[in-house]
Amino acid sequence: MAVSAAAADDRSAQAPRFLLGGTATHDGTPMRACDPEALAGVQTVEIPAPAGGWPGAPQAISVFNVFAGEVMVGLGDRVVCGRMHDARTRDSRFRAGVGLVVVPPAGTDDPVRVAWRAPVQPQWIPTIRIGGPSPVQQEDTLRLVVRTACLAIALALAFSALMGYIGARDRTFLAHVAMCLVLLLWQATLNGLSGYPVPWLPVGDHETRWQVAFTAFAFAALQYGLWSQSGVVGLWPALRHGAHWSVRGFVIAGLVVPLLPYAALGAAWWILDHASLLLTVTLTLIAVLSIRRGDRRAFALIAAAAPVIILFIPPIATSRIVVEYRVELIQLVATWFLIVMAYTLTNRYGQLRAQRDAMRQLADTDSLTGLPNRRAGLAQLDRCFAEARRTAIPLSLGFVDIDLFKRINDTHGHDVGDRVLVAVAEALATGVRRRDDVVRMGGEEFLVLLPGVDAQHARERLDAMRHRIAETAATLGVPELQLTASIGVTTLQADDEQAVALLRRADDAMYRAKHAGRNRVMADRDPGVTPHACPDTLSAD
Repeated sequence: MAVSAAAADDRSAQAPRFLLGGTATHDGTPMRACDPEALAGVQTVEIPAPAGGWPGAPQAISVFNVFAGEVMVGLGDRVVCGRMHDARTRDSRFRAGVGLVVVPPAGTDDPVRVAWRAPVQPQWIPTIRIGGPSPVQQEDTLRLVVRTACLAIALALAFSALMGYIGARDRTFLAHVAMCLVLLLWQATLNGLSGYPVPWLPVGDHETRWQVAFTAFAFAALQYGLWSQSGVVGLWPALRHGAHWSVRGFVIAGLVVPLLPYAALGAAWWILDHASLLLTVTLTLIAVLSIRRGDRRAFALIAAAAPVIILFIPPIATSRIVVEYRVELIQLVATWFLIVMAYTLTNRYGQLRAQRDAMRQLADTDSLTGLPNRRAGLAQLDRCFAEARRTAIPLSLGFVDIDLFKRINDTHGHDVGDRVLVAVAEALATGVRRRDDVVRMGGEEFLVLLPGVDAQHARERLDAMRHRIAETAATLGVPELQLTASIGVTTLQADDEQAVALLRRADDAMYRAKHAGRNRVMADRDPGVTPHACPDTLSAD
């Protein structure tokens, strides 16, 4: 059932059935007159009509891979012009090329006329497509999708690397951001998207200079990525100086290009292409040698460089498909390169995380026993305390001190003392659910965390640990070695506001156990001798 826009507006109190946007226009199909001055010096070709003349059906003509200057397309009295780097000058039905749709009278034999500025690189010739409007415009759209997708991937990888830098604070990620952005701008100056939908780069009438300059910058990014993120230079330190200067050389070349006369741009581009190819092949050969030396990171360099080298192989470089889809293939190669570099960057992020975890492990672990050290243990205690207060579950602590440890060191030597510490650590660790619940507080003192264990069961478990410690002496094989421990135990109370209160009570209970005769477990509320009332002979250990 048809419904007018006015009827839809009248139903403002109801949910709308459709939305109408925009306004009607009286503008015709975009047509742009050709500037005679802009077309001066261009080369023109004529494509003859089919045998018997034009059939009278609509014909679409589109011209791709013209990198600079005006492009003219005409048939009969219909002539349009456009610039690749300014989409406002082109028929809106063509976005990857300059084209027109025309209906020549049946039987006429006027040729299609196409004109463009001679390319700086002679082998980079335009592609002209003629046929029905639908297939020609579909190809144009496909080219646009590929070109836009490659730019979008480069931008997404740059954003991802920026997020990686924020997380890792590693300048390699910033270098990857710069590499992605340089290759993005290079692609935009090649495929004309610097002018779509409106010019967002000040290319103007200097497309070729922009292309050559950004080609130099792109090759600098390519060489930097190949040698810096594949580990090749790490195995061949003598190459580092040359690799640095290769990147600097391309950057300098890119800065010098705007000063060159137009006639020299072709030679400059040729030199840049072949210098980059020579360096890429050299790095690839070095990567092969690096793989033979056992460095698997060099596989990334080969994977990234192989498509670049393949595009330069003469039978491939001059093949019809490469000539026809040169821009799209270059963009796909650049995108593949960035993806491989992103893979190496992901590996680096993993290595940084592993190094960080290892450093944290070293900072939080006692090197002798492998238990958490005092700093990590106090942090663990704070977490257990907060969890117990939040969930109202019990939390008990045991403070363990090896009896007469100084005498063990003096009698049997520090090597035996170290073995005793390791053995006690293992004996305590077997009595808890997680090894991290046993902490070496320093010297011969250990802290045992018992989350979820009430006072009675905590005392029983700690007493079992005490017996296990005493039995450990026999396993060390040291004659006349006696090993006991004094243990203080406490449990979280309702009025405890800080974890340090538990630690202090457990420590006091441990000292009371020592002054009560050692080799026992004493709770903080057990009656006993206070430390200051004990004989001096008991206070030392």
